[in-house]
Amino acid sequence: MSTPIRYSFGADEHLFAEVSDSMSLDAFFKGLAVTRAVERLALDGVLDICLANASFQIRFDPDRIAPHTLLEAVKTAEAGAVAERTLQTRIIEIPVLYNDPWTHETLMRFRDRHQDPSATDLEYAARINGLADVDAFIAAHSGAPWFVSMVGFVAGLPFMFQMVERERQLQVPKYLRPRTDTPKLTLGHGGCFGCIYSVRGAGGYQMFGVTPAPIYDPQQNLAYLKDHMVFFRPGDIVQFKPMDREAYDHAVAEVDAGCFDLRIRPVEFSLDAFLADPVGYPKSLQEVLA
Repeated sequence: MSTPIRYSFGADEHLFAEVSDSMSLDAFFKGLAVTRAVERLALDGVLDICLANASFQIRFDPDRIAPHTLLEAVKTAEAGAVAERTLQTRIIEIPVLYNDPWTHETLMRFRDRHQDPSATDLEYAARINGLADVDAFIAAHSGAPWFVSMVGFVAGLPFMFQMVERERQLQVPKYLRPRTDTPKLTLGHGGCFGCIYSVRGAGGYQMFGVTPAPIYDPQQNLAYLKDHMVFFRPGDIVQFKPMDREAYDHAVAEVDAGCFDLRIRPVEFSLDAFLADPVGYPKSLQEVLA
């Protein structure tokens, strides 16, 4: 932890910490170590600790803990925190109907806001990533797992990046101007980050498909949402699995009936093992779901 974290206050109730200028697994694990150290302090007045890609934010009650008292406590935690290189987490298989009719209808309504009005989002993404066609892009997108590095923007929305070498990262810019509509449970992509839109709403990420799996449900109707209405948490590993329309419709019917479930397995993630073998190690994680 040689590079110190940059701290700043947001209004009266937030302490913001910039772990690194660039987003990486190293930055994520450093932020994870510090936030866990702060959690262990159990400071009176700390209300929320939110970890992000290369930063974290702490919401606090200034009537219970003075801002600079909190800052000094967090700096002390940073100095003593040891970056953990392994993480006990879970790998989750998320089924996806790529190139679905709903995101296609939506993207066609907003071509005037896109870099290439003559192509679909998938066609554009395939071309600028040097892939032969849409099928090749889908194979690349679903070919290696994704690491959830933060959850937010809207309730339950996971941001994730693919666990491949940097030169193989799929990169697609956001729309030139945001859309006013995005179907619920759309797979989006902006820069090198993927996401799943947990609810219908505005958005600027390229749209590749939809999943039938709810990831945010205040009613908590499904078994995997019983513990929390927000499903994803930082450190989760996601494996996308392409599905056809028949399988998608069947899954939606199961969701409506309250009997849909996801394949979720516990797994230990090793940062060093991934950095040493960024091709083979993700495949070993995929085997956990086999």
